[in-house]
Amino acid sequence: MAVKLLLLGFFLLICSVALAADQSPLQDFCVADPNSPVMVNGFTCKNPMQVEVNDFFFSGLHLAGNTSNPVGSKVTPVTVAQLPGLNTLGISMVRIDYAPLGMNPPHTHPRATEILTVLEGSLEVGFVTSNPGNNLFTKVLQKGDVFVFPQGLVHFQRNVGHYSAVAIAALGSQNPGVITIGNAVFGSKPDIPADILSKSFQVDKNIVPTLTQYLVYVLKKMFHSN
Repeated sequence: MAVKLLLLGFFLLICSVALAADQSPLQDFCVADPNSPVMVNGFTCKNPMQVEVNDFFFSGLHLAGNTSNPVGSKVTPVTVAQLPGLNTLGISMVRIDYAPLGMNPPHTHPRATEILTVLEGSLEVGFVTSNPGNNLFTKVLQKGDVFVFPQGLVHFQRNVGHYSAVAIAALGSQNPGVITIGNAVFGSKPDIPADILSKSFQVDKNIVPTLTQYLVYVLKKMFHSN
């Protein structure tokens, strides 16, 4: 009986790991149909008879992003939202442009591991492990270097060169999601109560509104840059 329970527990563990990732395709493709009224985990499939070659095509990663914003970076995503043919395939990618001293602020991807390649410039990159260790792993990358950020861990990139930098990153989900730490904590809707943030970060309660207002300003500048 004990052996059966052990095997059952092991089976449930394997199932939970399998279900934690993007669903595997059960056919050649399942092009996303964003107009479907059916709600599923992901997107429903477009009628195969209506699928066309442009459902598997995206153009624009050769174009530099506008880094004229407070953080000095611009992410150009190619997820299922931009490329419907990625639906159920479990991958996506981004181009990231950095102004001199620009950065991609600390953030996480809740549904994907990220592997980044530097195309131009020099980037300081790093990630922080989960509690209780909170260990920082950081390195300066040059053109052609590759670095991986494990799924769900807080990570960042910063241009440490005197010229613009460019990177391409692949992510292990069609919709990896992104949570920018500062924006999420100080820019939530509605606001997280100031006394909670004050005690969490050990700062004066009167500072919190100023931080919140500034993050709102940063978000507006970031999302209105091309």
